[in-house]
Amino acid sequence: MLYFVKTPNFIKRLFQNLTWEINTSKKVIYLTFDDGPTPKITNWVLNELEKYNAKATFFCIGKNIINHPDVFENIVTKGHAIGNHTNNHINSWKKQAKLYIENVNQAQKIIDPILNVTNSVKLFRPPYGKLTLSATKKLLKEDYKIIMWDVLSGDFDQSISKEKCLKNVIENTTNGSVIVFHDSIKASEKLQFALPKILDHFSKKGFSFEIIK
Repeated sequence: MLYFVKTPNFIKRLFQNLTWEINTSKKVIYLTFDDGPTPKITNWVLNELEKYNAKATFFCIGKNIINHPDVFENIVTKGHAIGNHTNNHINSWKKQAKLYIENVNQAQKIIDPILNVTNSVKLFRPPYGKLTLSATKKLLKEDYKIIMWDVLSGDFDQSISKEKCLKNVIENTTNGSVIVFHDSIKASEKLQFALPKILDHFSKKGFSFEIIK
């Protein structure tokens, strides 16, 4: 499995209309969690974050919100930000742009009434980090803010150790980094090893953990 742990600057420059990091001189980190809400795993993440007064952004799958409304409500109640991760975790490279956008909007129609907000920023992250040019243009036109990442933990990667997952984040995170984790069963072993240590490490270095707006 080939991927960049640290997103190269040339990619960020090439796709400047996407958000890769938050430009700041402050010691702030932006933790993000994809693929939830997932029973037990998501609530475990929320409990760990609470220990450090840390806030995060959860990119949720629409069908998982429907299936686990209590877990989703727990994310919202604890003051974390919500992003859209499509309704069925679909791959933009394998769908016509029109059908892909319909799937994204389907998830947004689930999210908005529960959040009970209007005119809020619509955060979106494409599953697998894959997005066609056509879908990108349509999403931006519909006022979605597309959030990518600066650091990929690799918690989803079955070929790396939990120690490597931790190292990926510790060695590549800087001010304003957007970091990807997954609150999923598949990633849970590495996540449960790495997240507490990452929260402790960066808290001791004076970093805070905030939501993406």
